[in-house]
Amino acid sequence: MKVTDAPTILFLTKYSRKGASSRYRTLQYVPYFEDAGFHCNVSTLFEDDYLEHRYQYGKASVGIVLRSYLRRLRTLLRARDYDMLVIEYELFPYLPALATRILRWFGVRYTLDYDDAIFHQYDNHRSFIIRYLLSKKISNVMRGSQVVIVGNNYLADYASAAGAKRVEVVPTVLALKSYPVPCQRSRADAVFKIGWIGSPSTAKYLKAIAPALAEVCSGGQARVVLIGSGPCSLCGVPIDIIEWSEETEVAELNQIDVGIMPLPDELWARGKCGFKLIQYMACGLPVVASPVGINREIVEHEHNGYLTTDHASWVDALTELRDNKAIGEKMGRRGRAIVESNYNLEISATKLLGVLNATVSLIRD
Repeated sequence: MKVTDAPTILFLTKYSRKGASSRYRTLQYVPYFEDAGFHCNVSTLFEDDYLEHRYQYGKASVGIVLRSYLRRLRTLLRARDYDMLVIEYELFPYLPALATRILRWFGVRYTLDYDDAIFHQYDNHRSFIIRYLLSKKISNVMRGSQVVIVGNNYLADYASAAGAKRVEVVPTVLALKSYPVPCQRSRADAVFKIGWIGSPSTAKYLKAIAPALAEVCSGGQARVVLIGSGPCSLCGVPIDIIEWSEETEVAELNQIDVGIMPLPDELWARGKCGFKLIQYMACGLPVVASPVGINREIVEHEHNGYLTTDHASWVDALTELRDNKAIGEKMGRRGRAIVESNYNLEISATKLLGVLNATVSLIRD
């Protein structure tokens, strides 16, 4: 390992900036770490072409995956040049954890970061072979980590049960300076806009509430705005589909009246970090969400939004916000205050710096 005065860290992200998890769990922190004296390098597993192909064709390109794995393998040959690696999720998806085991043999220390229950990709996979070979992969990797950083308590409980040495809960947060609240939501049209932001892989969750959305939108009283969903149709629901862009996402969110986050009560969904709710609330918007996982912590029912469990409650919540603007504005102000207190990049950066400093100090000792 190279010995220098300034700590050296290699961040191994899964995606480039196009992937929300990498953008908000790692990349937005790097300037803070560098200002604090860390020497940081970032190496991405999957570049933009991976997500573009997956969203267009519904599956990954084998060629892109192989090239990505070879690039990561070359990067790992230099792992001993760093005080520590910070790995987002895992080194090689759907392969055994041999790489992390070899790193430990050579004295390379690593920290892990999770904002999704990716262990359920393996232990809950429909293929017996995947379950047999990989169901314990993530727990084994966690046991060998210096610290496991997670976005919610569901993930923390798993890491603790796996035997992780140290577990830190750091929610997925945002930079409030990038989310100015408009003084007034004035638009050329007066149609109530129900907004959703996400990716093509999560747009499927909207289908469960399509009948409720159709009822609220009937008679031209409302429309649904989907940001980043890709092609999507919901029976009876008037939809505006907007291509996601990092440069325009906040401006697009400021054009809606309420943000929604439907989720099924499933293992994978329970590990979600509710980031789209935080984005809506940062924009001063009321929220309506399924009471699954961390959503129950982010949304205080009838305070900054509504937790809805069935068709009737979705219709009631959205109709109330559609017909009573004052309630939505009040909830939006409360939501913004919650983000300022609990989901603020400035606060989380300070905590993460403390975690990294303490971990590097232990490694160097």
